[in-house]
Amino acid sequence: MTRIDLTGLDVRPAQVWGGVRLVPLVRAEPVPGLRLHREIYGGFGAVDLPDRTTYTSYVPHGFVADWTGAGTDSSSVPGAGRESAAYGTRLGGSAGDEPPSCVPLRRIHRMAKRRRAQDGHIERRLRFLPLHLALEGYLALHFGGPSIVWDEWSRETVRHGLSPRSEAAYAGWSVPGLTEALRIFEVHPGQCGLLLYVADALAAAFVVPHPDDYRLLHPTLVEDLYGELVHQYAYYGGPVPEFTARIRDGAGGIRNLADLRAAAREQERAWTVAHDGLMARDLLETSYAFERVHRMGPFDLHRFLPPFERGGREQHIGELITDRKGRTAYLKTFRLSENQIRKGHLLQRLADCDWHLERTAQALGTSYAEVVRRVRGAGLDSLLNSHVVAQRLRENQEG
Repeated sequence: MTRIDLTGLDVRPAQVWGGVRLVPLVRAEPVPGLRLHREIYGGFGAVDLPDRTTYTSYVPHGFVADWTGAGTDSSSVPGAGRESAAYGTRLGGSAGDEPPSCVPLRRIHRMAKRRRAQDGHIERRLRFLPLHLALEGYLALHFGGPSIVWDEWSRETVRHGLSPRSEAAYAGWSVPGLTEALRIFEVHPGQCGLLLYVADALAAAFVVPHPDDYRLLHPTLVEDLYGELVHQYAYYGGPVPEFTARIRDGAGGIRNLADLRAAAREQERAWTVAHDGLMARDLLETSYAFERVHRMGPFDLHRFLPPFERGGREQHIGELITDRKGRTAYLKTFRLSENQIRKGHLLQRLADCDWHLERTAQALGTSYAEVVRRVRGAGLDSLLNSHVVAQRLRENQEG
């Protein structure tokens, strides 16, 4: 599997609010044997990973995949007595002062974890953290750092790799216009997902197995994380044109309701062809590197990374659940910014060349100085041994 397969999902005409375009995705039949519901966390989370590192982010909720066939919905709210982090910093104070305001900090074990029943048996349910599963995969890209101790890399880089590594993202409620668009959005019968565009650039895709799951999880879109590029497009972009359909009375004319219905359906087909061929082309035609995270009976949970190709094409990371035929039951994507694509491209080239800067420069068809500039431009300047790099640059200039 190298591509996203949306077989069984049909496009419906878009709805527009300012610069936000929402394209419904509907299923003729729900995916049998799989349901999704959410657990509410409502704060920051620290996720303990298998390699003894920690992923920290705003984690408003988790999703629970249920393949028992029961399809029950549940939610839990973290209670008192949990860890918390203070807003801001202050010194001093007497014993009678009120405690500082806090934000709950929830410790979570693993990005995806099977649930256990009270009797100790493993249930057919899997809790995972939507989008964070994909973002952690991007942050872990060549996280170990140089495989060979070259002089150009700092001692901390050789010892600890790219740790700590961070990326910035925006919550959905901070993306201009998105909250209003999701609030007034009309949910279609049979709807199991949507494609979200900002300034007619694809920002995210969201797919679930059942229409009831979508109605339950639709509000979570405003709590999701969105990339810097999406926020900029929403902030600076203008309104986009609404979907319109014009039925002209040509040769033969429209004589009755059956003719009108047929003409309307033809307009819907035309919209679907235009959308699949243009607006979502990069998402569906890109070859991804998939990593299976967990097997869930007849379903598999994956996360994926793009090829990090330069050239201006949009690229997404994400996660999905597929059935045995590779068809998508669940999908959630995060669009990378140009800087994030360049960083991924550079890290892959460095790893392919065993982190040797001269070899990397040859592979990229450029100079040693240009590779150093790209490393610094990607925000990885702290990984370099500045004294050794400066000496090598002087030697190259003198040579």
